Amino acid sequence: MKKYLLFLVVILTSLSVSAQVKISGVVRNHRAKKIIGASITLKNSYDGTVSDSMGNFSFTTFEKGEFVIEAKMSDHKTVEQKITITKEAIVLNFVLKEEVSELKAVTVTAGSFEAGDKKRAATVMSSLDIVTTASANGDITGALKTLPGAQQVGEQEGLFVRGGAGYETKQFIDGSYVANPFFSGAADIATRGRFSPFLFKGTVFSTGGYSALYGQALSSAVILESIDLPEKSEIDASISSVFVGLGTQHLAKSKKSSYGINYGYTNVGLYFSIIKQKPDYFTMPAFHSLEGNFRFKTKKGMVKFYSSFNAQELGLRRANIDSADLKNAFGLKGTNWFNSMSWKEVLGNGWKMNWSASYSTITDDIFAQIQNQNNEYVSTGKSYIDAGSFTIKNTTNVSQIKSVFEKKLRGISAVRFGSEFWHSYTKIKYSSYYSTLSDNLFAAFAETDLYITNGLAAKIGARVEQSSILNKWNVAPRISFAYKTGKDAQMSLAYGDFYQKPENLYLYQTKDLGYVKATHYIANYSKASEFYTFRIEAFYKKYQDLIKTYPSYNNAGSGYAKGIELFWRDKKTVKNLDYWISYSYLDTKRDFNNYPMQLQPTFAANHTASFVAKKFVLKWKTGFNMTYSYATGRPYYNFQNTGSKYEIKDEGKTKSYNSLGFSLNYLPNLGKPKAKSFIVWVLSMTNVLNQEQVYGYNYSNNGNIKQAITPPAPQFFFLGCFISWGVDRSQDAINNNL
Repeated sequence: MKKYLLFLVVILTSLSVSAQVKISGVVRNHRAKKIIGASITLKNSYDGTVSDSMGNFSFTTFEKGEFVIEAKMSDHKTVEQKITITKEAIVLNFVLKEEVSELKAVTVTAGSFEAGDKKRAATVMSSLDIVTTASANGDITGALKTLPGAQQVGEQEGLFVRGGAGYETKQFIDGSYVANPFFSGAADIATRGRFSPFLFKGTVFSTGGYSALYGQALSSAVILESIDLPEKSEIDASISSVFVGLGTQHLAKSKKSSYGINYGYTNVGLYFSIIKQKPDYFTMPAFHSLEGNFRFKTKKGMVKFYSSFNAQELGLRRANIDSADLKNAFGLKGTNWFNSMSWKEVLGNGWKMNWSASYSTITDDIFAQIQNQNNEYVSTGKSYIDAGSFTIKNTTNVSQIKSVFEKKLRGISAVRFGSEFWHSYTKIKYSSYYSTLSDNLFAAFAETDLYITNGLAAKIGARVEQSSILNKWNVAPRISFAYKTGKDAQMSLAYGDFYQKPENLYLYQTKDLGYVKATHYIANYSKASEFYTFRIEAFYKKYQDLIKTYPSYNNAGSGYAKGIELFWRDKKTVKNLDYWISYSYLDTKRDFNNYPMQLQPTFAANHTASFVAKKFVLKWKTGFNMTYSYATGRPYYNFQNTGSKYEIKDEGKTKSYNSLGFSLNYLPNLGKPKAKSFIVWVLSMTNVLNQEQVYGYNYSNNGNIKQAITPPAPQFFFLGCFISWGVDRSQDAINNNL
């Protein structure tokens, strides 16, 4: 009986083995590398396996007939094959392509610092970063000066980037061009920006190679995206040593719309009476600001309206450099009104629309006068002195409308295209001289984001523009590549042409000018994670068709800028300490204005560095912030017109720039769960070590007197209290330093 049972088992086993079919093969990626751990499944059955350390797989099945076999791997596209199972073994080869994911795909970072987009590890600076950066005093431009590429220019407003002048950097809000983002001021005294960093959820500081969607910025673009809806309704109040403010943001119960209004008044009279200034102010600088916004959700998008109105007044006297008995008096009254509207909408079938429009009107009423020691107007009969008496009435209106359409392609690749129209009108009355400038600028652009894999991407675009006042076209190609070199690491390359109209002060003299041009070449390596950011970037810029003012106004100028930049940010090595270090080396020369040859411009330093540190001590409810900035001396020149040309009668370099800034933020209500308000006390001080800062020199008409350009006061002190009812930002303030 046992023999029969054994015989039966052998027969059944052999029949079972003969009924099984072996399915085997190998799994590779698109680069022919074998994939480990891929799941191989015979759909609608229980049979399958995973690929081994060599990418090979093998399993057996009793199934017969037509089936679908599936190969799956995370971060890769699933592949299916139809097979017919008979008695023969089946050998299959699978090639899995990488799934391109927005969260994991490489991003083009050459020439660009992004802030506020939490999806990207390249995030560098948030709104809280800006307001807690010591020495910045809550100014966006002041904070951006701590990043590589920006120069430490303290006597002029604007952002001076990679050998470019301040007017070569433009700012945009929600796609709209901002005609003048700074307050107006007097010569040799820089003014701050007009916008609060808390207005914005995203900031892109492009030191070169920016998107084809933007133009008319020769060196750099600061691209700001305003917040959508506030988290809650709130009331805000502020009082400080120089200003007071009150505002509210109201969120509808449906959480689909909101509105807000803010008023601020700044008057430095009390502060200047305590902290003496070098100029003699006969009208203390005073500023009124009024802001309003309205936002609402559409079916699949958002509409945002923002309006900002500023009015200012100031008057000061300084000694006349050509006569010890005379003074130069300067007075200014001005207004600035900026309005913007944007509409973003998802249209369906992979289409999106971004529409924006803006209108700005700027008025400046200026008088300058030569006065005696009794502050009375005098005429000396000397033209080089009397030229200091004049009046200017200037009105500038700028309108812009822009539309961008985007179509999603395969994966996260996309193409976007659109056009924009700018109209600008300027009316100026300079003493008895009267002139107007009117220009219609049309631009069209197209750009595509191509994600070949998560590790390889390209951005290819072009922009064309036509200016009616120049009666000329330009075509600007732009292209960037990014390649992932390892975990959180990548390399980027960028090339692009950038054009800008000549400034109005040149167009008043002649309209027979063309665009100025800069060509950017950028190579970048970056490694960024949640706690660390490292960047090294090399660049070369070629300037063409710069404006020359002597012997006539023309586009005969040229120049170059090249250098290397480093950035390191660390939020983890030292507990509760967030710090970053930036360094820039710049070699630049340009022949423009009345320069007799290519020279290093007076706004460019060869070496610039910043160290920023922030630490929040929870026990003390206080954040401590420190910024140290350094720059080697900048060149200065005394050009004298000999009749046939300009010659350099004196030249040199200023002393190195050194400045240590400090601030602290105290949160008294921290840890009080029943507190009905969020309170922050802020104390800050610039140039803590009281180091002398010289930005350049002014010369008398004969060149015998040389006068240093220095700040109005060596230090600035600030004490303020900010209160919010309805919203508690304590955790944000803490997390910003953890």
